[in-house]
Amino acid sequence: MRACLITALLRGLATLPLGWNRRLASAVGWLLTVLPNALRRHSAANIRLCLPELDAPAQRRLLNRSIVETCRTAFEAGPLWLWPEARIRPLMGEALDVEPVDTAVRAGRGVILATPHLGSWEMAGHFCALRWGITNLYRPPRIPELDTLIRRGRERLGARMAATDARGIRRLYQALAAGAVIGILPDQDPGDDGGVFAPFFGVPANSMVLLGRLARKTGAAVFFGFCERLPGTQGYRFHFLPAPDGIADPDPAVAAAAMNRGVEACVRRCPEQYQWSYRRFRTRPSGAAKIY
Repeated sequence: MRACLITALLRGLATLPLGWNRRLASAVGWLLTVLPNALRRHSAANIRLCLPELDAPAQRRLLNRSIVETCRTAFEAGPLWLWPEARIRPLMGEALDVEPVDTAVRAGRGVILATPHLGSWEMAGHFCALRWGITNLYRPPRIPELDTLIRRGRERLGARMAATDARGIRRLYQALAAGAVIGILPDQDPGDDGGVFAPFFGVPANSMVLLGRLARKTGAAVFFGFCERLPGTQGYRFHFLPAPDGIADPDPAVAAAAMNRGVEACVRRCPEQYQWSYRRFRTRPSGAAKIY
């Protein structure tokens, strides 16, 4: 029943023009900025931790804007999974600093794209699929009945999905060995699956070691990227950044710290579109107080 309701909602949102979809998301986001809820609480905690240089009014403004953008991310999933390619392509605006990625792809050395939970990662996946073809690592949904909808929505423009299991990891290595492009969300807490604590905005965060291991073992080029959601109905703009030094360091903690610096560089370009509601610090060092 839950899967049916979510599917119906996604299909309903896909019937709306982009402008109305965003207006509706903004209205829901505004309600979430004034009503007590976990999304607001977790976002506020993360902003206080990560951006202490902002005064209280600036933190509140960022909090409110980020909640609205988080709602827009959720509401645009239906359209981006279900709209035809002819309707999606015109929304893809300029791609900034993409030439080094193109050069690495042409060289055939394999490319790792680290795309944080920033802006529209669904549109980022479509852009990369159309431009290069891409194999994306993804975590299957908690509601298994939604898996087919999500996979079809993300793969229909040429992407391939690899689940976060041993078979999926092998597919990533195989893609890189063939000189292809893979995509990873680098700012997830790996939990009990393994990770190391590395600074994220100066706060120890349980961080994945997979990205650094892939870069070290394959010699692939690493870039960070995100898709900025533009105002109104203007569509989207894409940003690409080189990976910080140390991303392939043999010390997992050094590589993870470089990875986190890459995520920070992306977030600082567009902080209001980062998913601050994600409980990035739910795993704490031994003896440290809980944050959420």
